[in-house]
Amino acid sequence: MDSSTGIEARGLVKSYGEQPALRGIDLSLGRGQTLVCFGPNGAGKTTLLKILATLMKPSAGSVRLGGLDSRKDPVKIRRMVSLVGHQTFLYDDLTVDENLRFYGRMYAVPELERRIGEVADRMGLKSRRRDRVGTLSHGLQRRAALARACLHDPAFFCLDEPETGLDPGAAGIVGEWLAGIKEAGRTVVMVTHDLARGLELGDSIIVLHRGEICFQSPREAIKAADFPGIYNDCITVGGSQGAG
Repeated sequence: MDSSTGIEARGLVKSYGEQPALRGIDLSLGRGQTLVCFGPNGAGKTTLLKILATLMKPSAGSVRLGGLDSRKDPVKIRRMVSLVGHQTFLYDDLTVDENLRFYGRMYAVPELERRIGEVADRMGLKSRRRDRVGTLSHGLQRRAALARACLHDPAFFCLDEPETGLDPGAAGIVGEWLAGIKEAGRTVVMVTHDLARGLELGDSIIVLHRGEICFQSPREAIKAADFPGIYNDCITVGGSQGAG
């Protein structure tokens, strides 16, 4: 594995029966960079994340993460990538600790008990570690899901609206975590509907519409005041292929 290289996707196509979800997506993301993906519901954003995380196979095209081909080495890739989606991938009947211990053993995390305490504390879960996940609020469950996602210290993160629907306290914790993984040089692909927040976090920006990239640009080439208009043009008339 070579996690010193980033993510490369070429000609990604995904269809559900006769319904196309992705129509020839090309992406290139360097190690330690953050790509933020915007788009309306049904644009193909979640499908793209699942393909990058190897949880779904494309109908056509290729993906490489850390120098590995997703078709040839999906198991190796899954060990260095985490997907945080709308599902927590946690077991409701187990406690936070039990869930983290289960995933930690699956990934052979060294010094597991120390690591569990570390990620639980980071997510503000110190006093809730013995609570069953099913009894936790939505915000606490999201924080537990993030603790699970970073437990094995992956090189790549695929994040599907990680801050959506959180109360201010939870949003603050998640925001600090996002800044931390960026500073730590992790490679991130994140979906969000928050235009201002996405511009704040991203090194590269794309807008998906009807399964196609209708806008693509380095963050520094975008004026924040102009971006809402760019986004609206993309999702109403299809837009262009970007500013650079």
